[in-house]
Order: sequence, then C-alpha cells, then structure tokens
Amino acid sequence: MLIKINKNNIDDRLIEQSVNVLKKGGLIIFPTDTVYAIGCDLYNKNALYNLALIKKVKLNKAKFSIIFSSLSNLSEYVKPIERRTYKILNKSLPGPFTFILEATNKIPHLFENKKKEIGIRIPDNKIITKIVSLLGNPIATTSLKDSQDKIQEYYTDPNIIYENFHQKAELIIDGGSGNLEPSTIVNCIDQIKIIRQGIGKIEL
Repeated sequence: MLIKINKNNIDDRLIEQSVNVLKKGGLIIFPTDTVYAIGCDLYNKNALYNLALIKKVKLNKAKFSIIFSSLSNLSEYVKPIERRTYKILNKSLPGPFTFILEATNKIPHLFENKKKEIGIRIPDNKIITKIVSLLGNPIATTSLKDSQDKIQEYYTDPNIIYENFHQKAELIIDGGSGNLEPSTIVNCIDQIKIIRQGIGKIEL
C-alpha cells in the first residue's frame, strides 16, 4: 500500500495507520532527513527476521540502526552517556546523523547476538518521529538499497520505490522526494570520531 503524507501538514490518521501496520508486524518504508528507509517495530521478532531477510543476512548479523523520537527515550537502550557526548547529541539531533553508542543488555537480547553497541538516529523528519512516538517504542531500520547494497538514484522517487518494494513492505509512505546522501556516522565509544561523512556536518 502506498500512502502520501505531507510533512508540512501531517494527517494524524495516516500516522495512526502506519503505526497499526508496525504493531501487526509489518514493514514500512518511510522518508527521513537522508535517504528513504525501511523499518519495523523493534519488539516484533518476526518483523526483525523479515527485515534481516531483505538485507540477506541472519538477524544476529544484521546491522540495523534504531530510530528514536527523542533523546529522552535512550536510557533503556544505551549505557550512561558522558556529558561531552550528550552535548554533541543534543546539538545535532534531530538531524542527519547516526551516533554509535554503548548498548545496554536489552540490545543483544533483541537481536540475538552479543552486540555491545548500537547506532541511534533521530531524523529531522516529523513523519517518522511522529510514527515512533505514537508506537511507543523505537523502530529498527536500514537504508533502502538495491540487491547489491547500493543506494540507487531512483530510490528518491516514492512511486519507483513502490514499484520495486511493494512486495517486501506492507506500507510505503510517500513523503516527497528523498535524498541520495546517507547520514554521517559518529562513533562515540572511547574516542569520538566521524567514521563516515554523510550529509550531516558536525564539529567535534
């Protein structure tokens, strides 16, 4: 199913519809402040398996980011953050960044591995942050890529995304044209450093 949501005039009924799909274990494709992404309810094991299947990896090998609606929801999933790190997060988010942080014991349980770190995102896009907020917990997500794990230029067009992915996702949200450049990844474990320069600009 393809639905259109205007990010400047969001219809709450469509947000609720998207959340219902997630609660039932469905995958959704949605806009962010970078590339379009596909994701699922973090607490739905079958959905996590299906998301990993799209990446052609086992769940315990999958490298998903986790989208939050705000920084206030991090403590359950992330170990205590140093003051300097928190200041960087607070200044940069919402924004086009993925921050690598130390994970609590909840993360390995969810992903069936010994994962000690997670990549967290709070996109500067009210469509997805409203969805996450209404859902009541974070979502697991990965950027929309082709079978060769590459971001294709035509994946900025929601209609073409629908043509290519409607059999893999229960719901596709047309939130306007997407970007091609991914998020900037910042590792905040031990020494804070940029490990992938993307669309986000940051001073450390």
